[in-house]
Amino acid sequence: MSSMVEFFKRGNKSSGIAAVGNTFLAVIKGVAAVISGSGTMLATTLHSVADALNQFFVFIGSAISEKEATKRFPTGFGRVVNLFVLVAVIIISIMAYETVIKGWELIQHPKASSNMWLNVIIMTIAVLVDGAILVKAMKEIAHETRSNAKGFGIVPNAFKNVSLAAPPTRLVFYEDLIATFGALLALVSIVMAHVTGFYLLDGIGTLLIGILLIGIALKIGFENTVGLIGVAAPKVVEDRIARLLLSDPDVIDINTLRIVQEGRQYHVESYLELRKGLTLADADDIKFRVRDKVLTDPDVDDVVLGIIEADDVQNWKL
Repeated sequence: MSSMVEFFKRGNKSSGIAAVGNTFLAVIKGVAAVISGSGTMLATTLHSVADALNQFFVFIGSAISEKEATKRFPTGFGRVVNLFVLVAVIIISIMAYETVIKGWELIQHPKASSNMWLNVIIMTIAVLVDGAILVKAMKEIAHETRSNAKGFGIVPNAFKNVSLAAPPTRLVFYEDLIATFGALLALVSIVMAHVTGFYLLDGIGTLLIGILLIGIALKIGFENTVGLIGVAAPKVVEDRIARLLLSDPDVIDINTLRIVQEGRQYHVESYLELRKGLTLADADDIKFRVRDKVLTDPDVDDVVLGIIEADDVQNWKL
């Protein structure tokens, strides 16, 4: 039992909270869609179902990705989360297709929906819940990227630094950004269709939500395919690691540095140039000292260092 609790504790918090929140929304939206017959409400129900399933998959994947490396898998399980996110993308794509088909059908054959106030209440709740999850994701981005943004500053910071966040956090941010916007769009479509009698708006709203889902599926799919193949760390991370390497007084230059992203962690490989006149024993001690310093970075999972003869040419400049 305790091992299961520890397993779930390793999971990405944003995706776990989002999975619970979207399950709740999927249930209440589904009930409202059945009662009212609103196409927009059905579309946003499918969106919430997709979000709940996605974020549950990603939560499990993020927990697995935190497992320690083994002899068989020496670089760890970091990229597992990218695989789980790609499974989530398949679900998003299916839901997007169904939503677009439903929207097109309603455009061709518009019809009035009943229980307008029920739909308004449900969509207002959806905006609040999705908005709260989105704010949580923005705070998580600020935490993961060490930007220290607070208050309203988390909004521009999230858009600026989302690419540096963990794959699960990025998924939650993008999905709930679309979910919040989609809920607002659905709310406006429902009210306007009822007030104006222009029921075509219901279909247009449904179609737009489907198109938004397709866009987010393509973006998330591309990012995680790249992550699954193995992608270099962003420049800001590379500079941070380089500063740690060069902060040791015996390290005079970095000959080569390769940092590969493994899920939300980084695998560092580097050849260092040390000051001249050191014995092999001294160089060995310095190498392990530098390795331990780099491992103090919470985003670094593994470090492999080598020593190469100094060439009197400064290769690395910050």
